[in-house]
Amino acid sequence: MTTIDEIQELGARWAAAEQRADIAELDLIATADFTLVGPLGFVLDKRQWLARYRVGGLVTKTLIWHDVTVREYGTTAVAVGVHTQEAEFQGTSADGSFRATHIYTHDGARWALAGMHLSPIGAMPFQPPAS
Repeated sequence: MTTIDEIQELGARWAAAEQRADIAELDLIATADFTLVGPLGFVLDKRQWLARYRVGGLVTKTLIWHDVTVREYGTTAVAVGVHTQEAEFQGTSADGSFRATHIYTHDGARWALAGMHLSPIGAMPFQPPAS
């Protein structure tokens, strides 16, 4: 299996675990120092990220991780794709599509999710000149 295949598979496991609110699987997938930067700029450490489900504040109905490209840099891989969800946080809709960057690290035995950054998807504010 190639690194790209492994990262794609790990991304699918992550999305499925989010939908199931499977804290044990999310804990296994992520590094101890995992960090999430949310779509509004907030930052969650691993404990806070897992607590979203533990305290019942987040309900993820669907989560699709698609249009993913993966680049490998030795023991690091970067995946950029689209994270589309139907979700609710503390009773408020959290539906949306976000551009997402996932950072993975390999410890010699397995790949793990070290970080995630979500951004709203918007139009480019200017058109770069053609080269």
